[in-house]
Amino acid sequence: MTQQPESVGSSLRQPSTTVLLAQPRGFCAGVVRAIEIVERAIELHGAPVYVFHEIVHNGHVVDGLRQRGAVFVDDLDLVPPGSVTVFSAHGVSLAVDRQAQQRGLQVIDATCPLVAKVHLQAQRHAKAGRQIIVIGHAGHEEVVGTMGRVEVPVHLVSDVAAVAMLPLQANPPLGYVTQTTLSLDDTREIIAALQARFPDIVGADTDDICYATQNRQNAVRALAQQADLLLVVGASNSSNCQRLREVAAQQGVAAHLVRDADDIDPQWLQGVRCIGVSAGASTPEVLVQQVALRLRELGADDVRQADGLVENVVFRLPLSLLRRAA
Repeated sequence: MTQQPESVGSSLRQPSTTVLLAQPRGFCAGVVRAIEIVERAIELHGAPVYVFHEIVHNGHVVDGLRQRGAVFVDDLDLVPPGSVTVFSAHGVSLAVDRQAQQRGLQVIDATCPLVAKVHLQAQRHAKAGRQIIVIGHAGHEEVVGTMGRVEVPVHLVSDVAAVAMLPLQANPPLGYVTQTTLSLDDTREIIAALQARFPDIVGADTDDICYATQNRQNAVRALAQQADLLLVVGASNSSNCQRLREVAAQQGVAAHLVRDADDIDPQWLQGVRCIGVSAGASTPEVLVQQVALRLRELGADDVRQADGLVENVVFRLPLSLLRRAA
C-alpha cells in the first residue's frame, strides 16, 4: 500500500513543540489611553467622532472603532467644521493644530505622553537656538508630527550613513531627539555617529525610546535565546512591530511579522521545537491568543508565558473627558 504523506500540521507532533509568549507584549499604556479616548469621546458626544490618522497602527483596532462610530481621515478638510476630532497617539504638527483651530474643531488630543515629551524636548532645543536632528523613519506619522512641532531648521536621519550626508558645516548648535519606537541598538549607533561628527551636539541618549518599546525588545532578545522561530503579531505599518522582528532576526532567529493567525505559514514550523510569540505595542491580546490557538491546531502541545517584566504604567485621560465622566 502506498504510504500517504503526513500533513504539515502533524509534523509538529513528532518532536514536542513549545510556544513561549513574550512578557511583556501587546498594548502599552499610550495605546490603551488612545483607544479609550476614542471610545469615551463616542460615548460622550455620539457618533460620528473623527480621528486624524489611524489612532494606533493596527487595522483590527481601527476597524473595531470604525464600527462603533469613529471616522478616520488623513485630511482635516474632510472633517465638518465644529466636529469632535481626536488626534492620534502619534502626535501632530503645529500646522495641523492651526488648521483644526481655523475649522473650529473640538479637538481631543490622544498624543502619547511619551511622544509629547519628545515634542517638548525639541521645543527646548529650538528655544536654545539649536537646529534639530530627528532620528527616525521618514514619513512615519510620529516623525512628521515631531518635525512639525518647531519652527527652526530640522534634519532627519534614519541610519548611520545619513549622518555623513547632513548638509551642515563645522559644528553648529545642534540638538537631537528620537522617534519613540526605534531599535535601541540601531539608535545607539546613529547617536554615536552624530556625536563623532558634531562633538557639541545635545540630546537624551536613547531615553526618548519609550519604556514599552525597550521592554518588548528586551523580551524578544530573551526569547531568541530559546526559540527556533519567532512570530511578531502586528501590523506591517507599525514601527515597533517591525523593530521587534528585526531584533529577533539580529539574534540569528528566523522571524516573521504576522497580522493575525491567518498569516501563519505552516511551512515555517517544520522541525521547529520552540516558537516564540511577541506582539507590538498596538496589537490587541486577542490576536496573540488566536495565534497561540492556531499553533496548537498545527501541533504545538505546550503554550505558556515566558518569564519577564510585568508593566503597571497607566496614563491619565485628558481632563476634558474626565470632567465629562464625573
